Amino acid sequence: MEKTSTPTHCPYCALQCGMNITPLPQGGVEVTERADFPVNRGALCGKGRTAAEVLSPAVRLTTPLVREGGRLVEADWPEALDRIAGRLAATRERYGPDALGVFGGGGLTNEKAYALGKFARVALGTSQIDYNGRFCMSSAAAAGTKAFGLDRGLPFPLEDIPRTGCVILVGSNLAETMPPSLRFFTELRENGGTLIVVDPRRTRTAQQADLHLAPRPGTDLALALGLLHLVVAEGRTDEEYIRERTTGWEEARAAAMAHWPEYVERITGVPVPRLREAVRMFCEPEAAMVLTARGPEQQSKGTDTVGAWINLCLATGRAGRPLSGYGCLTGQGNGQGGREHGQKADQLPGYRKLDDPAARRHVAGVWGVDPDSLPGPGRSAYELLDALGSDVRALLLMGSNPVVSAPRAAHVEERLRSLDFLAVADVVLSETAELADVVLPVTQWAEETGTTTSLEGRVLLRRRAVAPPPGVHSDLYVLHELAGRLGVEKGFPTDPEEVFGELRRASAGGPADYSGITYRRLTEENGVFWPCPEEPAGTSGAEGADAASSAVSEAPAASDASASVRHPGTPRLFLDRFATPDGRARFVAVAHRATAEEPDAEYPLLLTTGRVVSQYQSGAQTRRVAELNAAAPGPFVELHPRLAARLGAAEGDPLAVVSRRGRAVAPARITDTIRPDTVFMPFHWPGEGRANTLTNPALDPTSRMPEFKSCAVRVEVVPRS
Repeated sequence: MEKTSTPTHCPYCALQCGMNITPLPQGGVEVTERADFPVNRGALCGKGRTAAEVLSPAVRLTTPLVREGGRLVEADWPEALDRIAGRLAATRERYGPDALGVFGGGGLTNEKAYALGKFARVALGTSQIDYNGRFCMSSAAAAGTKAFGLDRGLPFPLEDIPRTGCVILVGSNLAETMPPSLRFFTELRENGGTLIVVDPRRTRTAQQADLHLAPRPGTDLALALGLLHLVVAEGRTDEEYIRERTTGWEEARAAAMAHWPEYVERITGVPVPRLREAVRMFCEPEAAMVLTARGPEQQSKGTDTVGAWINLCLATGRAGRPLSGYGCLTGQGNGQGGREHGQKADQLPGYRKLDDPAARRHVAGVWGVDPDSLPGPGRSAYELLDALGSDVRALLLMGSNPVVSAPRAAHVEERLRSLDFLAVADVVLSETAELADVVLPVTQWAEETGTTTSLEGRVLLRRRAVAPPPGVHSDLYVLHELAGRLGVEKGFPTDPEEVFGELRRASAGGPADYSGITYRRLTEENGVFWPCPEEPAGTSGAEGADAASSAVSEAPAASDASASVRHPGTPRLFLDRFATPDGRARFVAVAHRATAEEPDAEYPLLLTTGRVVSQYQSGAQTRRVAELNAAAPGPFVELHPRLAARLGAAEGDPLAVVSRRGRAVAPARITDTIRPDTVFMPFHWPGEGRANTLTNPALDPTSRMPEFKSCAVRVEVVPRS
C-alpha cells in the first residue's frame, strides 16, 4: 500500500519548519523533510526529526487524572470535567471572578489561544489571564510598539537576511535554538555581508561571526548607546531619513551622547576598538539589520534595551527600507500568534488593547456580549503566579510548565501548591501537572488541525495527520465542555476551522488583521503574512498590498460577502510609513542603568541562563525522547578556567550555584568561551539542577518581563560523597 503523507509544521520553535508526517503500517509515524517550505528548505534539527516520539502513548497522557487521597488516579472525562467546573464555579461564588486564574502557553495554536482568552473573559468573567509568552519577547513587543506603532517579530521574511549588508545579532544562539535558520546567516557571509554577534559567551553562533562582542550580562543597553554615540560622533547618521521619517531624535541623541566609548567599555568590558569596528561594519553597507532575542529582552530594563537598538537602526536609516530593519527572533512555536489573540493580560483578538473602548465594542459584538461585561486588564504572568493561593484561589493551566520555566521557580512551585484548586490540560505529565487536582490529556500537533504564526508573521496551517489515542481530546473540546457546565452553552465550538472563522471576524480591522486568511488559502499557499484584511469586492490585490504595507494600522474591516480578490498578505512592513498616527517612527530617549541585582561580596558572580540544542524550553516533551536525552542528559554549570582554578573545581565536579532565592547543583563544564565573571546554566531541567530556582523575578516596568538573563550568585564546589 502506498504511504500517504500529510504536510505540516514542527511543534517546537517559531521557525515552524515544514515537515511531512507519514503513518507507518506497523504503527507510529515517520517524519520527513519538506523541501518546498522556504524557511527550512528541507532541513530539520534533532528536535524536529524526533518530534513524533512524543506522540507515543508510552510517554504521554492518555486518560484524565484526579487527585484522591494525595495521589493522582485515573478517571473518566465526565468526572474530571465536572470536578473542574464545580470547583471553578464554587470559587467564583465564594470569592468573585478574579479569584479564578487562567495561564496559557506560547505553543497553543491561534484557535486555542483565542478560545482560552474568550473563555476567561466570557465563561469565567475573570481578568486574571496571562501566558508564558510573557517570558519570551514581551520587551521587544513593547519597544517595537513604541517605536513603530506595531509589533510583529520580524517585519520582513527571513529570506531577506542573506541579501542585506550586515546583521547585528544580539543575545541569540541560533546554532542551538533554531539550527535551520543559521543557513540564512551563512548565506549572508557567502554573499559578502558581515555578521556581528553580541553575547557574553562565545557560542556556536558567535564562533561563526565576523565580529563577536562579549559584554558583561545586563549591559546590552550601554553597548547599544555606545554604538549610537559613535555613529553620531563619526557623522554616520542619516539626517534626511531622520528628518522625513522619525520624531524624537534630539532627545535620543542627547541621551546617547552621555555614553562615550571609554565609559561604555568600563560598563560592558567591550574594548573601544571593537565598538568602532562594529559601527564601521554596520554603517558602511547600503542595508543592514539588527535582530534581538532573549539576551537583551529578559532584563528588568529589556524594553529600554531593545529601544536603544531600534534607535541605532533609526539613526542610520535602517528601518522601513528594503533589506534593512529591526526584528525580534520569537522563541516559542506560536509565541507571535499566542499574544495576538487574547491570552495576554491586556490583549483582545487582532492585537487590540483591552482598555480601548472601540476594541471592546468590536470584540464584544463578535462574541455577542455586552462590552461592559468584559473585565479589564489583569496581572502579568509572574505577578499572576505570585498571587496564587492568596488573591487567586483556583487556576486553569494549559500548555505551560512554570515549575521549571518561571523565575524564582521554587517560590512559584510553592504558590502552585498553595492553591485551593489546580487543573492542568497538557500532553504529558509535566512537573506542574504533577501538582494538579485534575489533569486532562489533550491532543498535540500531529493529531489536530490549527494555525500558528511564525516569527516572520507568517500564518501557517498545521494539519491533522494521525488520530489521537482513545480517550484524548483537544483543548477546544475541554473549553467547550467546561463553558457548557458553567452555563455558557454557545460560543465555544470544537471545530478549529469554525473557531478560526470567528477569530478572523474578531481580528478584522485590528493591527493583526487575519480576516483575509482562510484554511483554504493556507492549504494552497506556504503561509500568509499578516496583516491580511479581507478585500471588499472590486478591490485590486495591488491596491490592497499597498494599503497594508503603507498603513498597516488601518486595514479595512472584513466584509460579509466573499472577497472577489485575495489580499496578498504583507511580508514587508513599514516600507512607506510606520503604523503610528503620523506615519513616523519614534525615537525613545533611554539611558543605561544597572541590573536589578549587581554582584557584591556575598554573591560576586553573574549567572546567565539559556538553552542547548537537544532540549526545548522546560524540557517537558524533549526530556522524553531518548536520542535527545543522550545528547543532553542533564544540567551543567559553564565557567571559565580562571574561575574554576580559583574555586579549585575540575571538569565534572558538582558545583552549587547560590543566589538570594535558592541553590542549584550541577556538574562543572569548564570552557574559555565564557567571561571569567559569569557562569551559565541551561534551564531545561527540574530538581536540584533547576536553573530557575536562582533567577530574579525583577520585572521590566513596561513589559513586565522578568530578569532571567542576569542575577548575582556565588559558586561553591560540593564535596563528593
